[in-house]
This record gives sequence, structure tokens and C-alpha cells, in this order.
Amino acid sequence: MDNDILTIIVEADQSGERIDSIIAQASDDLTRSAVQKLIADENVLVNESLVAKNYKAKSGDIIKVTIPVPVLLNVEPQDIPLEIVYEDDDLLVVNKPKGMVVHPAPGNPNGTLVNALMFHCGDSLSGINGVIRPGIVHRIDKDTSGLLIVAKNDFAHINLAEQIKEHSFTRKYKAVVHGNIKDDEGTISAPIGRSPKDRKKMAVTDKNSRNATTHFTVLERFSTYTLVECKLETGRTHQIRVHMSYRGHPVAGDLVYGPKNTPKELMGQCLHAGLIGFIHPRTGEYLEFEAPLPDYFEKFLKKLRDNK
Repeated sequence: MDNDILTIIVEADQSGERIDSIIAQASDDLTRSAVQKLIADENVLVNESLVAKNYKAKSGDIIKVTIPVPVLLNVEPQDIPLEIVYEDDDLLVVNKPKGMVVHPAPGNPNGTLVNALMFHCGDSLSGINGVIRPGIVHRIDKDTSGLLIVAKNDFAHINLAEQIKEHSFTRKYKAVVHGNIKDDEGTISAPIGRSPKDRKKMAVTDKNSRNATTHFTVLERFSTYTLVECKLETGRTHQIRVHMSYRGHPVAGDLVYGPKNTPKELMGQCLHAGLIGFIHPRTGEYLEFEAPLPDYFEKFLKKLRDNK
């Protein structure tokens, strides 16, 4: 398996920033210390030349980061309980709890869904996404609970990934958002890319972005919150969180895209991937699964209903 290559073109507003900071901001998986090790190991080039970790970038610099293929032994199988909703020889559907990271990353090598899957499935996971993300066809954020589909072989992985690409994959989420949405339903079509102001965040932007569409339906209204169901047509990073914030109704508990005074008892966004539907890659049968709202979500709804 070849090494991954991350290419970054330094923008004008990044001129003067340290190179290790720029690379860490551009990657979801690399911490600043991990970047510094890559620089020390001569895996980072700027305009085809080696630089020090404190190199100050210039507008237009082309940064090439070689990310070595992870060693399989770095990902340890761990006996972590899994709530498996469905399983056969080709795939399984897992109900991921809030707080669980999907796959290992530098500084977070253990306790992930992948660690648990490796213990449960052994060698029976697709290898398309490499040893760090075996079987992972799509992912949900650490603090988002709900359903994920995992491929046990490359045949299933390729088929399921194609369904996602063609938007034939059904994914419905429930979320509590700030404010009172007046429309009973609506569609948010706005491109999402890395935020030009904070490169650790995503944003609605026309620059280096991809088309994104979210359909929402209001399920229940409270005095200062609204319970909605969101159906994804596309699957961009943080899509629902970014789109709802862009619409003026950030997800409750979201410390990244929401207000500072978001309910602290939620410990992260009140967002649940409650329904997933797809065509089975081998049988051609349409399968659909639902996961009930977890306790944290139900408790928050009860509090809102009690205060109506």
C-alpha cells in the first residue's frame, strides 16, 4: 500500500504562520506534535525542499506531506462492547454511542470503533481504507450517536461506497437545534468546505468546497429549541452541524458551530443518526434499520417538554 500524500497550497491569509500549524489545521487526523515528527523524519517538503518545523510559510508555498502507511500493530483489537443492529457475511450495522471515536488517529489510538470491530470481526473487514479505517464506509462524529454501516469485504465496500456517491443511501438524523424554525420543512443547499477563517472548522463557502444538500422536517417545537429530522442527500464533514448553524439554528450542545452558552449537560451536539437504509450489495434487497433515541437525547427532550 502506498503512502498518503497531503498537498497544501498556502493562502495569502496564512502567510507568516508556522508550517506545523498550517498542516495540523488542514488535516482532521494530524496533531501538531504528529506533524512535527513528520517534519523531523523528512516527510514534509515545501516547494520540493526540506524545512524546519518553525518555518514561516509564504503565500503560494506548495507543501507536500508524506504520511507513511500505518503499521497494523498500531491498531490493537480491543474487547469493547458493540451494539450490533444487523450482521451477515458482508456487512454489519452498528449503533455507535456518543463519545466514541470512529477510527484511531495520532494521539487517540485506542478505544475507537475500529479497535472494537477488529476484536469482533478479526480479519473479516474490508481493506480499502487501509489499516487505520478497516471496514469504514462512512463515519459520524465522535459526539454524534447512531447507526454506521461497516463492510466486511472489498466487494461490499465498493458497492456501498457507490451507493453513497449516487445519493441512494438513506440517512436520517434527529437533532435538537437552537431557536424556533417557522417552516415545517425545508432544504438547505449550500457548498461546504474548510473554513477560510478557522481551518479546523468546516463552513459554507464557495472556495475549495463541495456541493451539500440537507432536507429537514420539524417534528416538535419548544420555546427556544426545535426538534428536527434531517435527511442527508450528500455526506460532507459536519454537514448537518454546518448547515443548521448557517441557517441560524445550530445544533444544541455543539461547542464548535453553536453559541458559547449551549447546554452543558449535553457534552457535545444533540444529534443522532437514527435511520440508515441501503441496498444489500449481494442480495439486492433494500434494508432499513432504526436506532431509538439514546438516553442523553431523551432526557434533554423531557427537560424541554417539562419547561413548555
